Amino acid sequence: MSTDKTNQSWGGRFSEPVDAFVARFTASVEFDKRLYRHDIMGSIAHATMLEKAGVLSRDERDQIIANLKDIQAEIEAGTFDWRVDLEDVHMNIEARLTDRIGIVGKKLHTGRSRNDQVATDIRLWLRDEIDQILGEITRLQQGLLGLAEAEAGTIMPGFTHLQTAQPVTFGHHLLAWFEMLSRDYERLVDCRKRTNRMPLGSAALAGTTYPIQREITCQLLGFEAISGNSLDGVSDRDFAIEFCAAASVAMMHLSRFSEELVLWTSAQFQFIDLPDRFCTGSSIMPQKKNPDVPELVRGKTGRVFGALTGLLALMKGQPLAYNKDNQEDKEPLFDAADTLRDSLRAFADMIPAIRPKREVMREAALRGFSTATDLADYLVRKGLPFRDCHEIVGHAVKYGVDSGKDLAEMSLDELRRFSDQIGDDVFAVLTLEGSVNARDHIGGTAPAQVRAAVERGRALLASR
Repeated sequence: MSTDKTNQSWGGRFSEPVDAFVARFTASVEFDKRLYRHDIMGSIAHATMLEKAGVLSRDERDQIIANLKDIQAEIEAGTFDWRVDLEDVHMNIEARLTDRIGIVGKKLHTGRSRNDQVATDIRLWLRDEIDQILGEITRLQQGLLGLAEAEAGTIMPGFTHLQTAQPVTFGHHLLAWFEMLSRDYERLVDCRKRTNRMPLGSAALAGTTYPIQREITCQLLGFEAISGNSLDGVSDRDFAIEFCAAASVAMMHLSRFSEELVLWTSAQFQFIDLPDRFCTGSSIMPQKKNPDVPELVRGKTGRVFGALTGLLALMKGQPLAYNKDNQEDKEPLFDAADTLRDSLRAFADMIPAIRPKREVMREAALRGFSTATDLADYLVRKGLPFRDCHEIVGHAVKYGVDSGKDLAEMSLDELRRFSDQIGDDVFAVLTLEGSVNARDHIGGTAPAQVRAAVERGRALLASR
């Protein structure tokens, strides 16, 4: 019987080495090695707990911890030899530890399995990723608040169906994005709570016979709670799915944001200008300045949607407990986190540098009868039913289309053709400034309300 083995963690059961292709096919080290820091963090906490439980001596614990720190230094220096035949990040680090300190290194795995080890590593990693992403959301929101404050009185057309609807302020429009990001922040904070539960101690699936003290590792690793069932502890990937769902919503928001930026930089709108450092040119058309950053973010949104769908499909047919399928959880999760973080970073850098073209925005708001609703509201205040007012203003707009005049450009006599309730005071509500200033309530577009919302936003960010 052959004694050749390809992996020291399980080779004793096998009578022949794993096929070379199968070894490569089943290995995860090429992508899960990015978990090295969290794997070592978990191992240090585990060794500390094993000493307190009497499973390791103090000297054995100290040897393990010191050498794990040295191994981390090797990895970060780029001198660590990652081996595919050792399958994953866990066995690569454990094998190197055993090479350095012999039999003591083999004692580290007492009371745990790679099943609860990897589940712990991913949670530690994702917790850190969420914290970084939350920081980028905050940075982007700070940029939005600064720009919204500066443009609180800048008037632009508001759209429904991409048709001119009513005048709004640019600052108000920017704060709509702020609100979306606030909800994204809340979702990720909530997701972090369920991510921050410790599966370590579940072992392979049933727990362990060793006298482990899970409360110790929980405290050392900064988890908020301990998983309550060992079967669920090793096989749960809800937290990864939940993160990808929250990331998908956040990317959907950035994609909508991107679409507006792409439109606004076009020759047809010309509402804003993006600095050259966030754009590229054309290889054939010298006049082109392409908004590549928002376009790419819009495209990358599909990657994150795909990660969510992939993880749902991965988990839907799995029986308890751990299955090899779960090796496929990492790449989509890693990619979703990287994509969201990088997209937020790009936007946080880009948004404060936007240069609005105020006169173009204002001129666009003057087109399309954007104050028609204001005229209807004016007639309601004169005592007419709203539905009648709606019809009256519709006739006035039709006249304006035929004559080429906006409502504010019509004379009083022209306006009174449609209702004798219209008086000289009507022109105060038909101006763009009159329209936006009239919406002076919480959530409204009035410049005073925009400035008040900016202050509320800053108070929110300060409370985080």
